[in-house]
Amino acid sequence: MQTEYGGKTVYGANLGILMLETQFPRIPGDIGNATTWPFPVQYRVVRGANPENVVRGDARLLVDKFIEAAKDLVASGCDGITTNCGFLAIVQDQLTEAVPVPVATSSLMQQPMVQATLPPGKRAGILTISKETLTDRHLEAAGVPLDTPVWGTEGGNVFTRDILGDAPQIDFAACREDMIKAATDFVKAHPDLGAIVLECTNMTPYAADVRRMTGLPVYSIYTLLKWFHESLVPDRFAQGLDDPKPGLAWR
Repeated sequence: MQTEYGGKTVYGANLGILMLETQFPRIPGDIGNATTWPFPVQYRVVRGANPENVVRGDARLLVDKFIEAAKDLVASGCDGITTNCGFLAIVQDQLTEAVPVPVATSSLMQQPMVQATLPPGKRAGILTISKETLTDRHLEAAGVPLDTPVWGTEGGNVFTRDILGDAPQIDFAACREDMIKAATDFVKAHPDLGAIVLECTNMTPYAADVRRMTGLPVYSIYTLLKWFHESLVPDRFAQGLDDPKPGLAWR
């Protein structure tokens, strides 16, 4: 057996996820459902941080709690940190300064890269759980231009109300309808949309529905974290060729 070198407590679960303290159910596709991920993850609940005081309040007032939990994840072996709320982009800089590993707080961080992929005249818009409270400060912290189109799900019946209200039971079929309506209304209001970035980490279960109904590329916390995790644990490829040109292998 070859010699291996340590330095961590837990191995094989390199991505750490900071979770708000909630009770609502989390279906597959949600960041807080561990079966969502094709790789192991580690979680830490940030006690006292909830949808009300992070999405509708000022998460910067809770940053010390997030830093403490992030440091605990690093001590447990995580080589990268993320969060379960797109609004936590507002503490991106403080978290990166506090821990010695890469941090990707929010799906919003994808918007500039997505915009760069689009043809002239097309824009990457943001679909959020709370347009009312997604401020310029959040966008600036994620590197998002302030003229980016933004649409919210507040006009629906269930999704925004029950997730931000931390409801103990949720009608997810109704959530799907809210997401489809919000996305289609977004496209109608902004015909120059070329892609949609889902801000909320609870929106990922409906990404395929949004793509199907709008025809646009859809980005989420899932797309961000699969990319992020690939940097922490790169795929390993076989050495050599299995299909050399006939005859050359024998020379």
